[in-house]
Amino acid sequence: MTKINFLPTLQDAYEPLFPQQLEALRQQVVSEGGDLASIQSRFNYAWGLIKSQDINDQRLGVKLLTDIYKQEPSRRRECLYYLTVGCYKSGEYTMAKRYVDTLYEHEPNNKQVKTLMDMVEDKIQKESLKGIVIVTGLVAAAATVVGIVFRKKK
Repeated sequence: MTKINFLPTLQDAYEPLFPQQLEALRQQVVSEGGDLASIQSRFNYAWGLIKSQDINDQRLGVKLLTDIYKQEPSRRRECLYYLTVGCYKSGEYTMAKRYVDTLYEHEPNNKQVKTLMDMVEDKIQKESLKGIVIVTGLVAAAATVVGIVFRKKK
């Protein structure tokens, strides 16, 4: 198998297939025996699921890609890329970070991988900041309630 020197753009992962296209990919896997289907058929179906806007489809795509990653070393690069995208789209940012870090270790000069890494890290940073703001708000609210209770007791 020849090595592909590029990865698809991130925009591609956000352009879902038509339902008929996704169903055709699923039917191909089913017709080949489900788990016994060829790596390529299962990969194509997983790719279509990752592109979906439905979080359950994205999660199934991640599961299928994880299986392919374990079974087929020659497809690991592509799997890591789409595992990162799938986890990112489904809100699994910690897992997305693990996958993109692994991909980056092997391809530190790949601009698409670096862009994906920056995107994941930015999202993690924003989510962490949201968490800090929420916790700070809850602490402030609790302190206000405690203050009001103590004032009433006096």
